[in-house]
Amino acid sequence: MTLQDKVVEEAVSQLGVEEQPRGSNRGPQVDKYIQSVGLDPAGKHPWCMAFVYWCHVQAGDKMGVPINMLKTGRVMLQWQTKKGKYRVLTPQPGDVFIMDYGKGLGHTGIVESVENDFVHTIEGNTNDEGSREGYEVCRRKRPRNKIAGYLRF
Repeated sequence: MTLQDKVVEEAVSQLGVEEQPRGSNRGPQVDKYIQSVGLDPAGKHPWCMAFVYWCHVQAGDKMGVPINMLKTGRVMLQWQTKKGKYRVLTPQPGDVFIMDYGKGLGHTGIVESVENDFVHTIEGNTNDEGSREGYEVCRRKRPRNKIAGYLRF
């Protein structure tokens, strides 16, 4: 099993996790994601990047390998910092996708599978309607042309 396979496995294990209460950016498991990047959950931080980081840490720990991610809850900081060998053009399961909304705002999640012009993902801080400020961990289907790029760790 590769690190990327393990990352997807960790993400799948979190499907259905929700904020408590909805819209609060808090909850027992959400707080763990946020704390994994060194933030105080009381700050009610957006948590999509924290979810991705947490999944990678869990996978890396179980496999005994480093994850090489920047410890941050900021999507665009992760993207801007990780260049070169970490950026890939063709997504694979376990990759991190990056969406850039401008002005330093972004959204991220983990690629579960790729189907032609779409990427099937598992994301935190989203919902079935596709919000970047949603309330749960769920599966999404994203058009590849809406994604700024991919990171592979």
